[in-house]
Amino acid sequence: MTCPPGHPPSRREILKLLAAGVSGVSMSGWMGSLAAQPRAGKKKCILLWMDGGPSQTETFDPKPQASADVRGGLEAIGTSVPGIQIGEKFPRLARLMQHAAILRGMKTDEADHGRARITMHTGFRPGAGGVEYPGLGSTVAAELGPEESTLPNFVVTGSVLNKYDYVRDSGYRGPRYLPLVLRQPGNGLEDGQATVPEAEFARRVNLLESLEDRFTRAVDAPAALAHQAGIAGAVRLLRSDRAKAFDLTLESQASAAPYGPSDFGRGCLLARRLVEAGVAMVEVYLSNWDSHEKATADRTRELMTQVDDGVSALLGDLRARGLLEETLVIWMGEFGRTPRVNRSGGRDHHAKGWTSVLFGGGIRGGQAVGATDREGAEVTQRPISVADFMGTVCRILGIDHTREIDTPGGRPIRIVEKGEHLIHEIL
Repeated sequence: MTCPPGHPPSRREILKLLAAGVSGVSMSGWMGSLAAQPRAGKKKCILLWMDGGPSQTETFDPKPQASADVRGGLEAIGTSVPGIQIGEKFPRLARLMQHAAILRGMKTDEADHGRARITMHTGFRPGAGGVEYPGLGSTVAAELGPEESTLPNFVVTGSVLNKYDYVRDSGYRGPRYLPLVLRQPGNGLEDGQATVPEAEFARRVNLLESLEDRFTRAVDAPAALAHQAGIAGAVRLLRSDRAKAFDLTLESQASAAPYGPSDFGRGCLLARRLVEAGVAMVEVYLSNWDSHEKATADRTRELMTQVDDGVSALLGDLRARGLLEETLVIWMGEFGRTPRVNRSGGRDHHAKGWTSVLFGGGIRGGQAVGATDREGAEVTQRPISVADFMGTVCRILGIDHTREIDTPGGRPIRIVEKGEHLIHEIL
């Protein structure tokens, strides 16, 4: 195992690291010196990912004049912005709409979960041009994250149905910009207590060192070097006081309570702590929005309450700490749901017209951009493509979305696909 000169980790620290379940793949997103600090003036991004696709008509694009099978038993409520209504399950968020831009004209071509999830994370359709594209988190980490930092520049947390549902491929950006993945936001970096005797861990570490050394001597592969450097970076993080940013027990009950008791709420609290500490990108997952049947559709009501608690607390906290203007918060899934309830009492996949929401980041809030028809089926005003959306997000964050990146294969790739029309209404 290769570590930076001058301060190699002890064997006990390495054992604690491995016992904590932190893998080399999930740690490769940060390397460098302990002295590094966040670059002044750089914006941060928090992506709140609603995995499975939430219903636009039940959340941020209600249709109060539509039939009951469109409303789905939920009504619209007024907000802090005259003329803008949202779903009744968001009473706390309704009071914060002056900070929001509701994008009701989202229109994409992918209605398959896997393909749409990749499309909305990368801005490109899967396999387009034979290139592996990086997700938004890896792009933000590469463009805005400190090149040398104790903390990772990209952290992913929250609930998904299985570990493969996380979109964490750094694509042509390389393993340096992979995220640190924490499946349980409330557990932080764990306590590092070994679950087997130390002698057994020592044997495993020796085997790992031997295999890595033999491999890197035979193949000078960037991924292997990144793996080794990632291990060293994780040990530095464990040694650093800045690791406390992951410890939610340091929050008072009064500051933690507004986020609610859910893992999603804890993920939002963790996101606030991490961007405050200098992490460039945090993504928080909330799964189970795939509501094809009445039982699953009914459960999404609970998810809406988690969103109302967690997001409203996050926005209030960021604002109180002077961080909202420099932190873009994105709420979205991979697509929406069919406007009409199906025969099973749920809603199916729908990519022809749906909603995402942006908060903070210096945008012009207090508005809805685009519109769908009376039932929320088709976009009737200002359609927003994936390229439009990604280009606008990059512009808000201060990233030149037109810049071309030289990929490992020697092919220059634009950060955002050509043909974008930025959403100037919110810039």
